[in-house]
Amino acid sequence: MKRILDLTLGIVTSIGGFLEAGSIITAVQAGAVFGYKLLWTIALGTLGLMLLVEQSGRLAAVTGRTVGDALRERFGIRFFIIPLVTGLLVSFLVLASEIGGVALALQMATGIGFQWWAMPVAFAGWFLLWKGNFGIVEKGTSLLGLVTIVFVVAALKLHPDWGRVGASLLPTAPDHDGPRYWYLAVSIIGASISPYLYMFYSSGAVEDGWGVNDLSTNKATAVLGMSFGGILSAAVLIIAALVFLPRGIQVDRYEQAGLLLPPVLGHTGFVLFLASLGIACFGATTEITLAMAYLLAQGLGWDWSENARPKQNARFSLTYTVTILLAGVVMAVGIDPLKLTNFSMMLTAASLPVTVIPMFVLMNDEALVGEHRNRWFSNAALGALSIVTIIVLVSAVPLQILGGS
Repeated sequence: MKRILDLTLGIVTSIGGFLEAGSIITAVQAGAVFGYKLLWTIALGTLGLMLLVEQSGRLAAVTGRTVGDALRERFGIRFFIIPLVTGLLVSFLVLASEIGGVALALQMATGIGFQWWAMPVAFAGWFLLWKGNFGIVEKGTSLLGLVTIVFVVAALKLHPDWGRVGASLLPTAPDHDGPRYWYLAVSIIGASISPYLYMFYSSGAVEDGWGVNDLSTNKATAVLGMSFGGILSAAVLIIAALVFLPRGIQVDRYEQAGLLLPPVLGHTGFVLFLASLGIACFGATTEITLAMAYLLAQGLGWDWSENARPKQNARFSLTYTVTILLAGVVMAVGIDPLKLTNFSMMLTAASLPVTVIPMFVLMNDEALVGEHRNRWFSNAALGALSIVTIIVLVSAVPLQILGGS
C-alpha cells in the first residue's frame, strides 16, 4: 500500500514539476503560430526528461548520492564548477520567471501590477520552505496543481483532428517563418528538460531515503509521471492551435494567454487558467529554489535537508532565503515576465550538455552503480539525447537573434 501511495504521489508531483511558466507559454505561442506542428518537440522533451528522471532516481536509490554529489566526486571540483555555476545562473533566471508567472496571474485577477506582487510571492515561497518539510513542498503544491487537468478537459471539448495531432508527433519542416519555428522548438525542449527537475528529483529521492527496493517505483514514476506532464503541455498547445491560430492571435503578452480557455469554458475558464498558472508557477518556484540550494550545498559539501529545522542546516537555509528573495527583486523592478521566460527557456536548452553528457559517464560507471548501470537501450537513448543537446547549444544564440522576440 505504501508503494502504491508513493507511486501515486510521485505522478502527482510530476504535474507540478513539468507544467510551469515555460512549458505553458511556449506551448501557447507554438500552437498560436504553427498549429499542431510543434507537438513533436513536446514529445521529444517528455521522452528526454523521462530518461533523465529515471536515471537520476536510479542513481540516488542505488548509491544514496544525488546527481550533484556524484558529479563532484566523479569528475572533481574543477569540472563540477561548470555545471554548478551554469545551473545556478540558469535556474535563477527561470526562478524569477516563475515568480513573474504567479505575479501575472495575480495581476490579471486583481488589476494590481505584477511588480507589486513579486515580493509577496517570493516571501510566500520562502515561508513555505522555512516552515514546511520536503513532503509539503513536493506534494502540497502539486496536489493543488491538479487544477491544470482543465487543459486536457478543454482540449477534448474542442474535438481536435486526432489524425493531424498524431502526425504532428513526427518532426516536420516549417512552411513559414523558419527562424521562429526553430526558436520555439528549442524553447519547448528547454522548458521540458530543465536540469533543476532531475537535480531536484535525485535530491528528493535521498531525502525520502530511497533504496534498491524503490527502483520499480522510480521507473513507474518517471514513465507515468512525465508522460502525464507531457500530455498536459500538449493539451495547452492543442487548445492554442484551435483557439488562437484561426483568429490570428500571436501571444506576446501573458494577458493574451489568459484568453486561452474562455472560448471553451466561458468565464470559469478564465478563472481556472489563472489558478492553473498561479499554482503551477508557485510550485515550480519552491522546487527551483530548493534545487538551487541543494546544488550549492552538495557542491560545497554543506549539510542539507529540507526535512531538518532551518537552524540545523543554516547555510542551506540561508541559500534558499537569499535566492528566492533576490529573484523576487528581479521581478519587482518591472522586467517583462514573458520575455524573461522565453529567454530563460532558450538559455536552459543551451545549458543541457553540461549535465546530460556527464550523466552518460555516471550511469556507466560500474564502481558507482554496479549491476544497475545502463544497458544498451538506455545508452543509445542517452547518447541520442546528448547529440540533440549539442545541436541545441550550437543553434541557441543564432535562433535567439533571428527568432526570439
